[in-house]
Amino acid sequence: MLYDCKEEVPNVDVRTDENAVRLVAQFEEQFFGECDLQLTKVNTFFAEKVAEATRKFAMLQSELQAHKESLLAAHTANSKSLTLRRRVSRPHLLFQTQKHNVHIKTAKDLKLAYTEFYLSLILLQNYQELNFTGFRKILKKHDKMLNTDKGVVWRQNYVETAPFHKDSLISEYILKTETLYINDLENGDRSKAMKRLRVPPLTDTRTYPKGTVFRVGLFLGMFVMITVVAIIAAFFIDIYPVEPWLVVDLYRPGFMTFLFITFLGFNIWGWRTAGVNHVLIFEIDPRQHLSHQHFFEVSSILSILWGLSLTFLLFGNLEQFRELFPAYLNPGILYAVYVLFLINPFPVLFHKARFWLLKRLWRLVACGFYRVEFADFWLADQLNSLVQVLLDAEYIICFYILGNIWSGNGELGVCGSYSYGIRAVIGCYPAYIRFVQCIRRFYDSRKWFPHLVNAGKYSTTFFKVIFHALYTLHSEKTHDLRSVYFYMWLASCFVNSCYTLTWDIKMDWGFFDKNPGENKFLREEIVYPYKSLYYLAMVEDSAIRFSWIVTVAVQQSSTSQTTQKIVSTILVLLEAMRRFIWNFFRLENEHLNNCGEFRAVRDISVAPLRTDDLATLEKIMDEDNGAETFLLKRRVLQHELFAGESTIQSQTIKPKESSVLLYVGDQPPSDEGTSTSPL
Repeated sequence: MLYDCKEEVPNVDVRTDENAVRLVAQFEEQFFGECDLQLTKVNTFFAEKVAEATRKFAMLQSELQAHKESLLAAHTANSKSLTLRRRVSRPHLLFQTQKHNVHIKTAKDLKLAYTEFYLSLILLQNYQELNFTGFRKILKKHDKMLNTDKGVVWRQNYVETAPFHKDSLISEYILKTETLYINDLENGDRSKAMKRLRVPPLTDTRTYPKGTVFRVGLFLGMFVMITVVAIIAAFFIDIYPVEPWLVVDLYRPGFMTFLFITFLGFNIWGWRTAGVNHVLIFEIDPRQHLSHQHFFEVSSILSILWGLSLTFLLFGNLEQFRELFPAYLNPGILYAVYVLFLINPFPVLFHKARFWLLKRLWRLVACGFYRVEFADFWLADQLNSLVQVLLDAEYIICFYILGNIWSGNGELGVCGSYSYGIRAVIGCYPAYIRFVQCIRRFYDSRKWFPHLVNAGKYSTTFFKVIFHALYTLHSEKTHDLRSVYFYMWLASCFVNSCYTLTWDIKMDWGFFDKNPGENKFLREEIVYPYKSLYYLAMVEDSAIRFSWIVTVAVQQSSTSQTTQKIVSTILVLLEAMRRFIWNFFRLENEHLNNCGEFRAVRDISVAPLRTDDLATLEKIMDEDNGAETFLLKRRVLQHELFAGESTIQSQTIKPKESSVLLYVGDQPPSDEGTSTSPL
């Protein structure tokens, strides 16, 4: 509004020109009307949050008091029970005491509740400071551009007397919360209490130890050298005849594991850079969580183990070492180390993140017995792209049961086949998890759309896997490559690809919205800076969803097992790449859905505002020629920037992407994939 006024009244003395006086008077009426509207909105929101904080604080106080009374009662009862037990055995008293404490919150639950409440108070306090600064800066800009003091007067009369600025109740709650937490929950240990209550600064982009990046670089260099050694050993050293595709089958799942973790690291980096706060979407601890550097570190550790195991297998087939140690035991040792890394109960090597993953994996195994959260169905979707890893795991187990760990030979014809039906069951299992999750979400929400429709999508995978198994078994016995099972398999693949592609683009990503605005074929709100990425993602997803056509063509035109295995391995890598790209837009859509449906208990900046960014913004607003510089850049770039944004395009901060919202209580996440009205 200020820049538009400056354009209408350029370089004119407002005090002498009657036309300018009239235009400025009209503008100021609109300007201060807009300021009053925004001030009312801030005050109303702040009053609601203060009332909510008051209720929460009273509830937490009562729960803490009940907890203390229960501990005192239990101690008293135990003392009496001990005295009576010396005279006569009456064990039921202890049982009664335990029964009385069933509904009392534990100290662990109270600590978690207080830390979350403390976080909400800190953010609300930041909300007060940020909005006061916003009013002060824009009113100061108003006075500087129009050469008046009306902005200062308005600020003194309205902003400085506004409830959101004068109210000190939030600061009092912060001090009381700290006192209660220190004295009652941490036994007076202030340093320990404040460490738990610590809120990560919104401007802090480093949530990882300083040595993480160094270790990633070190481990990556080690992996490269180990890989070079393995390649040299495979091609230039006289090794006992090794079946190359047996080695591929044994080591492909390990490779896919650390590759997929690397992709997740890049996903997290992309989400954080673009302002999609995965921490709140996955409902993980905002104080302690893995950054993308940590994912790269885990991936590099697993890659080194993988490379060493492969190298030991190759050199273990040399004549000098062949009789010393069974070379083909190396893959088994590798995966045993992988499993031990995951289930290690000791508090080392990202134990909180590993326990979180184990808990989520158990919820997948017991799908149907738990309410489905976003992290549950997102993880199940990842497994659907890693189904080949599960199939390779079945092959490895079969190899160690029937194969020879010294030579790699044995009766391996059964391994990797559909003879016993186990492979078909494994191929269906990830889709079965998602199918049951969709049924459970329908049961909880009573909404047939999208949950039953989504369940139908995953049911097509059952037909695709079953018909492929029947076709494979029939062709192995009759050598008939054009049986009825072949055409049924083709039909099921086509239906599955069309179904899943439509769901990916329309539901999971929210594209082809009815009101896309300037983003043709997309949606009105987008987070990532380049539209071309969205269109390329649609093309890529379409191509890989129909990549089974290549498999069919190769099977029908070539009998070479080598060619077929090369194609299948490439398609496995492409599916991992497809899921990697899918993750970017799926979480972006979930983020926008959360914002649109206002399911939140706290708001937090999604694109961390760095100190230098804030200083740049204030400098631009304070400088004398700020308006002229802004208008010049706007004419050159033909890109309107809202007041408060950086004129440096690469540092633009989008106001529409300033908050993410966390679910309330037991409210389930948004209907997966459903698009939302414009924010």
